[in-house]
This record gives sequence, C-alpha cells and structure tokens, in this order.
Amino acid sequence: MNHNVIQKKLSNGIRLIVVPQKGNTATTLAVFVEAGSKYEEKKLNGISHFLEHMCFKGTEKRPKPIIIAQELEGLGAEYNAFTAEEYTGYYAKVKNESFHNALDIITDMYLNPVINTEELEREKGVIIEEINMYEDIPPRKVPEIFMQTLYGDQPAGWSIAGKKEVVQKVTREDFITYRSQHYVPSATTIAIAGGANFKHIEKKLESIFSGMKKGKKVEKKPVRELQGKPREMVSFKESDQTHFMMGFRAFDMYDKRRFTLQVLADILGGGMASRLFIRVREQLGAAYYVNAFPNLYTDHGYIAMSAGVNHEKLRAVISASLEEFDRMKKELVTKEELERAKEHLIGNFYLSIETSDQLCMYYGMQTLMKGGVYSPEMIAKKIRAVKAGDIQKLARELFINKSLNLALVGPYKDKTFSDILKI
Repeated sequence: MNHNVIQKKLSNGIRLIVVPQKGNTATTLAVFVEAGSKYEEKKLNGISHFLEHMCFKGTEKRPKPIIIAQELEGLGAEYNAFTAEEYTGYYAKVKNESFHNALDIITDMYLNPVINTEELEREKGVIIEEINMYEDIPPRKVPEIFMQTLYGDQPAGWSIAGKKEVVQKVTREDFITYRSQHYVPSATTIAIAGGANFKHIEKKLESIFSGMKKGKKVEKKPVRELQGKPREMVSFKESDQTHFMMGFRAFDMYDKRRFTLQVLADILGGGMASRLFIRVREQLGAAYYVNAFPNLYTDHGYIAMSAGVNHEKLRAVISASLEEFDRMKKELVTKEELERAKEHLIGNFYLSIETSDQLCMYYGMQTLMKGGVYSPEMIAKKIRAVKAGDIQKLARELFINKSLNLALVGPYKDKTFSDILKI
C-alpha cells in the first residue's frame, strides 16, 4: 500500500499534507489545531469544545449557521468537527468536483467565525444537553471517569465537554482570547486525501491563510503522574449493567514500545479470539462487550480494558481480568497468539485507511502530533518485529499495583473493590 504523500509547510508555518488517491471518487479535507481540554484553565474547562461548535454558527461571509449547513449539504458533503484532549478538527468529505467549494467553506469556518453573542447564548443550551446525553450513556461516561481516576484535578483529568456551570458563564471575550492563544499558524495542520485535482493546492492555501495572524502558542501544562497505590472511582447510576474500565499507566505516543503495547493489548482484548473475550464472555458469560486497548498522548498514556457486565458477576470479572493481566507477566505468549494478533492489527489497520476520510485522518494526525509520518508499510514492519519476550518484559514493567486504576458506573453507593484491586 504505497501512498504518494506530499508534505509542505506554508510560509506562515502551517503544516500541509496531501495524499492523492488516483481513482477515488471522493476527497476529504481537514483542518486540525492543537487546542483541546488539556490546554484549558479550570475556570474555562470545555471552551475548546464550545469553540468548535461556535465555528459552525456563522462567519463574516456566511453570517448564519443555516447558510453553512445548506452550502455543505448542497455539495452532498459528510461534514463535522470534533474535540479531544489535545486537538480539535474540522472536516468535510465530498465528491471530487466539489472539493474546492468544500475547502472554501471549511477554511472560512476555521479562520473567520464571528462568534455572535445571541448564537453563543443559544448554543449554551445545546452544549448542556450534549453533556446530559453523555451522562445518560454509561459506556461513554466511564472513560471520562477513568481519566479522572488517573489524573485527578489537572487538565488531563478534566472533561472535554466541561461542566455545565462553566459553560453557562463563558463569554464572547473568553472565546476571542482563547482562540488568539491557540488558533495560530504554528499549531495548525491541513490534511487532504482523495481523488480531486490538487494542482496549485499549495498556492491556493497560501492565499487563503495569508491573513491568518501569527501568534505565540500557549502551551499545555505537563501532566503530573502521581500514584503510589491502586485507585478506584465508583459513580452511582441505576442501570441494568455495570460498565467499567480498568487499566494501568503507560507512556507517551512517541515511545518506541508503543508497537509492543499494541500487540499486547490485541492479545488481551483485541477481538473474539482474545484472552479477555474468551474468559469474560465465553467462559463467564458475564458481558456482551469486552475489549482492551492502549490510549497514548503527547506526554502520558495508559492501557485499559472495558466491559459492560452483569452486576452479580462484577467481582468475578474484575478478578478474572486481573488474572489475565498478570498472566502476561508470568508466561510468554504463544507463537500462534503472537502471529494472530499481529496480522489482526495489520489487517484491521489496512482496512481502516481504505477511504479518503480515514486516510486524511491517519496522515493528518501524524503531522499534527509531530511524531514523524509513518507509511502503512512502516507500521506493519514495526508490528511484525514485536517478539514474545518484548511483550512479557513490557507487561512486567506496566502491570504493577501502584499503576492500577478502576473506574466504574453502576448501582453502587459506598461500595469499594479495593480488596480485589491488586495484581
């Protein structure tokens, strides 16, 4: 799978990556910025996500949100935006002949939001209902609680959507200041992938972004890693299932061991042949979903499992899952398991970047995070190089009591699992 990847830097410092796909009938473009909840102050927690919403609420050229929606939908576009801990992204996927129209709309939203006060006050209600929605979806809520458990009262432990009381108080001036501190050329990445004609694209983007003011980027605070014993956080909610995440502190996304961690996680909970799936679902009959995965950021990370389980079997599931983590330390994985996990990861990865939108995100995120751009072949080579001994060594380093964390949503008050939360 060879891609002709074109990497450029515009004269003002904006990073550009273009991936032509001959024969593809669609093209995706995305604008990313290094702005997310980890860049926020506590009194403005949630402003990154709120600003993402406000960029859809009107520009100088398109003063009403309905104009933006009508133009994009008139192109037949799939479009949206998203906010995470370390970045925000705006994108549209269109048929090739509509690419330049979509480029004009998305870049206009990014560069020229008017942040109308009336729209701002109205959108507060929308944001609060989004927060309420997440509160009502335990599988969506439990990762947030897990981050709180790991990192506590610091940006890495705060909600991306923020708190309702903070959302209610945000002003137009707050948005203007925050945007000037983060939406700057040095923190911006443009990614494009698909079958459109990209001739003169660099020149066009130079023109579009020529008026973007340069500014010094306000950096995020480093994450404090403070933990000396297992931690748990139990959130009460009447529910038919208990949803939980359990896992261990790891390392950042630039660590060379990340490929070993990927393979380790796949063996643990990467599919229906994984150890946790077999143990928790097939043998205990205690869950419908169960999986394991790494989540790595620029300066910290973790590996965790998640599951939605029968209340009565929760303690048995926690104990059995910890036994599987511990087993990774005590035994070398078999040759068959190792090869299956590698090919599962590589196969899923190759399938995941078939489309223009996924390819745009794949190369765009690598460029944004400044960790180097890896081709799919390079990724596959790194994964295939992982050995059983590497996995056991990493498991012994990571799966230790003082790095163990449990977050749980279910019908429990004054409940603790500390007696079994040990490895």
